[in-house]
Amino acid sequence: MFGKKGWLWGGAAMALGAWMLPAAAQVNRPITIIVGATPGGSTDTLARVIAQSMGTTLKRTVIVENKPGAGGNIAAQYVAKSAPDGSTLLMSFTSHTINATLFKNLPFNPVADFTPITMVAQVPSVLVARKNAPFDDVKGLIDYARKHPNKLTFAIGGQGSSLHLASEQFKFATQTDIVNIPYKGTGPALSDLLASDTVDLMFASTINVLPHYKQGTLKFLGVSSLQPLPQFAGLPAIASVVPGYRSEAWFGLFGPAKLPREVTDTLYAAVRQAIDAPAYRQRMESEAATVPTMTPAQFADFIKKDVQFWGDIVKKSGATVE
Repeated sequence: MFGKKGWLWGGAAMALGAWMLPAAAQVNRPITIIVGATPGGSTDTLARVIAQSMGTTLKRTVIVENKPGAGGNIAAQYVAKSAPDGSTLLMSFTSHTINATLFKNLPFNPVADFTPITMVAQVPSVLVARKNAPFDDVKGLIDYARKHPNKLTFAIGGQGSSLHLASEQFKFATQTDIVNIPYKGTGPALSDLLASDTVDLMFASTINVLPHYKQGTLKFLGVSSLQPLPQFAGLPAIASVVPGYRSEAWFGLFGPAKLPREVTDTLYAAVRQAIDAPAYRQRMESEAATVPTMTPAQFADFIKKDVQFWGDIVKKSGATVE
């Protein structure tokens, strides 16, 4: 999918020098990237890295503003209602497409109310447990959970996120009953797990937990990719115990619907400069993330298909949020 040439990168690069915004959007007006999660999580971290690079490329101030809550819906609704002039953008994540099915009544359409710009990263997750958990691997977790239904708890770093659905997939596949404890972001969820007295488990992005793997402050049970990850040497894939298990998050940038083509092209070119930078790619590789090459048209097509993909998983798991 990423290799299709539906759009000319060269044209986007040329657009960097000729961004003609509508009159309502002043050239020197700051660009605000809205993040639907708390500071310190994967989405926030990526948004700040991208914002810094975009500011340099576009010679404009680019700031990040956090609007956590409702699985990213508060931030998404805010951007959906913003003027389509390129000054208000959304750095979202997999919940953008999951929420289309998970939430019964969304105040926006995840497809029709946004202009996809590009994906900036794809990241597998890691199943981790508190340091003093009474099991040491995935098999031990499953055995314990089956013997003690509803005793264990999953910290959910944002309802509607891929990490939420990773836990639902796990419970469905292993026939275990584990209670979900929702948080407004990965940061506070991980903090409670590290405290070892509030919650027992969570699926967390590789970006957020790799430092803890090296420090030994959590129990690491398995990775959500089909194969082990070199960055987590010695840690098996969950699929080695739960055949076929796989879960992966994506992160991407959106504008409101009806964003002018020239604005979309320029923003895309600026983001491409950020994610093509050797430092960014090296950082992503070190954190077990990949950087897709996806044009606005390809990203739009991906979003439509991802709504259907996660919709099937949500329906099978029976998960729902009012």
